[in-house]
Amino acid sequence: MRRFSRTGRFYEIGRIRKVRRIRKIVGIREAGHAGNIAIASVTVVALCTGAWLLGSGAETHAPPQPSAAQAASPDTRDRPSSAPALRHSPPERIRIPSIRVDAPLMGLGLTPQGSLDVPPPEDKNLAGWYEAGTAPGERGTAIVAGHVDNAEGPAVFYDLGAVKKGSAIEVARRDGGTAVFTVDAVEVYQARDFPDEKVYGAAPRPELRVITCGGGYSKTTGYQGNVVVFAHLTGSRPGPA
Repeated sequence: MRRFSRTGRFYEIGRIRKVRRIRKIVGIREAGHAGNIAIASVTVVALCTGAWLLGSGAETHAPPQPSAAQAASPDTRDRPSSAPALRHSPPERIRIPSIRVDAPLMGLGLTPQGSLDVPPPEDKNLAGWYEAGTAPGERGTAIVAGHVDNAEGPAVFYDLGAVKKGSAIEVARRDGGTAVFTVDAVEVYQARDFPDEKVYGAAPRPELRVITCGGGYSKTTGYQGNVVVFAHLTGSRPGPA
């Protein structure tokens, strides 16, 4: 757990609100290609304390939550087509213009306990991607995660719940190009109902999930779930020649 002090008090940024066991981590790279590899007993955790709300006592400052209108369509025939998949290149930056996010990305691995690591909470404008998995733009499901707040105030994905369907997400890649995604849905899930397969499961096209804490908030228990943005690749821009 990463902790740091504010006015002499220690805050647990890493209180575990959800631990889900899943059988597949999407897009783990092995032997030079991306694919789906079954892994037993891998845990993926969401770390959701709400340190800023807890420290300020200001529940009225809770981050925005997605409305029902932003939920995914139940009709799979409505799924829009995707741009062609890109070759593997690690992501370096994520931009979500509609909520003024422009943040560097660090690689995230697994902790010794088998859970997804998280960016250092003291750097509020830092997000991370699961670097053993699919890179954004490749075929499959790429995972990006970041904090909603820290002990000093809102963090990188504080406004993630305000993203709307059709919004653009851009991921700058190490090869100089930019992968452009379009948001399909924004959902909020309580921890007990978190749909592992829907969020982390295999995808036949290039898709992106952006995840932070959300749901109901309590001073005693922190956030109760997660906000998840679902997006698919709709274009790309090449790097400088």
